[in-house]
Amino acid sequence: PKHVDQFTTLIQQGFYDGLTFHRVIDGFMAQTGCPNGDGTGGSSLPNIPAEFNNEKHLRGAVSAARAQDINSANSQFYIVFDDSPHLDGQYTYFGHVISGMEFVDKIRRGNPARGGSVTYPDRIIQMQLAKNAKG
Repeated sequence: PKHVDQFTTLIQQGFYDGLTFHRVIDGFMAQTGCPNGDGTGGSSLPNIPAEFNNEKHLRGAVSAARAQDINSANSQFYIVFDDSPHLDGQYTYFGHVISGMEFVDKIRRGNPARGGSVTYPDRIIQMQLAKNAKG
């Protein structure tokens, strides 16, 4: 619940608009939510304590990215391209892509030799909550 609340607040504030998918690893995941564009930043809101659950990291799972500290999630998240069971119970799963995964699949991939860092990253134009989406 705390992760959903924080990400909802950030979406409503427009925090994600224009941010890049800075770390994208083919066959694994696409990560975004860093205002610095390199995985080192977060929002001005406090970090969120881990809320691990029994959900599986199947294709399309959306989870909070974090540093080594399990209670360090803030604004970054990732979407998995393929089933990733090694993430189960290690990261807070809080959503799943229900339509449009074909667009997620088109996100520009990063360099595997540089941890998936993307030279010319794709950006989020505008993020909206489905219940608030226009059109």
